[in-house]
Amino acid sequence: MDQLAHRRSTLPEHAALAEVETRLRTLGDEIVGAETEASDLARELRKAEGDVDQVRERAERDQKRLDGGQVSSSKELESLQHEIATLGRRQGDLEEVVLEIMERLESAQSRRAELGAQQEAAHAQRLEVTASRDTTTGEIDGEVVQLVAQRSTQVGGLDDALVALYEKIRAQPGGVGAAELKARRCGGCRLELNNVEIGQLRDADPDEVMRCDECRRILVRTSESGL
Repeated sequence: MDQLAHRRSTLPEHAALAEVETRLRTLGDEIVGAETEASDLARELRKAEGDVDQVRERAERDQKRLDGGQVSSSKELESLQHEIATLGRRQGDLEEVVLEIMERLESAQSRRAELGAQQEAAHAQRLEVTASRDTTTGEIDGEVVQLVAQRSTQVGGLDDALVALYEKIRAQPGGVGAAELKARRCGGCRLELNNVEIGQLRDADPDEVMRCDECRRILVRTSESGL
């Protein structure tokens, strides 16, 4: 039962889920960053396009004045032509800015889409790992239920004082209350008993509770104990 409890608490799915959750948090932060960047760039793009429109409209007004013959003096004509040329260059520069912002916005939007796909995959992985964890823990819990029933049956045929001693020893580091004596070696501390200890065990009544002098666990004697 202790081994099953340990297995249940150390299932690889627990670590996998923790890793997925960390990944999802990271992706969530990155998505917020990508969305913020895209939003800022969209606002910047609208402003840049507005600047282009203003320059274009002003250039169109000047061109209409020029084409409509509304300019009489040569000096004013020269000034208007110069302004139209300047506005044309300014419009070209601003359109370059617009294109650059559009490229950055497209990149941010692509990044957002990519992160969204990764987030979707991580969510699917979380569902898969969770299902695997739940299946395994369910199987372990089923085994524990069976062992609890077996233990209750076995404990019912033992002396209460012996059970209390067993539980007291088992609560100590190591978690083992009774150990098989096999080939003169204690199954708890793995040490071989000396001849004096073996003699004491050999002479003891079969129902007498005997303990290892080294680890103090209850020794379970069998035909393979080497007595």
